[in-house]
Amino acid sequence: MHSPYGDGSLSGDLSLAVVRLARRLRGRRENKLVSLTQLSALYTLHHEGPMTPGALAAAERVRPPSMTRVIASLSDLGMIKREPHPTDGRQAIVTLSQDGVEVIKEELAAREAWLSDRLRELSPDERDALREGVIIFNKILGKPDTDVQHTRAV
Repeated sequence: MHSPYGDGSLSGDLSLAVVRLARRLRGRRENKLVSLTQLSALYTLHHEGPMTPGALAAAERVRPPSMTRVIASLSDLGMIKREPHPTDGRQAIVTLSQDGVEVIKEELAAREAWLSDRLRELSPDERDALREGVIIFNKILGKPDTDVQHTRAV
């Protein structure tokens, strides 16, 4: 039987559904000033707090030189601040600026509004099933990646 979403396997169908959901959420973007790569770094700083460029590169699963370029571009846009590391003079700490915080707030609000509208269209049982799905997704995502050569987008 042909599946409307993927190859008929759970992994194929789930993968395609997640890609489509991510695409729809990205389509709600309010601020086109920053790229998806930059936005992902901003989200990480928002969720994880200030960190070194190396830690940010590891969290984003990109190579440090790539993150250096992202940090430089975000700094030029006024979205982040670089401050001296308190104990290591060779390092810097990257943190969100007020402009960066505002971009994150706008992006989150736009996505939340769209997704909330879609969720209201579902039955209570369907919403409960999705709540269970979130727990399962977080369990899957909590496992270490075996392929760290990829980059992730928001």
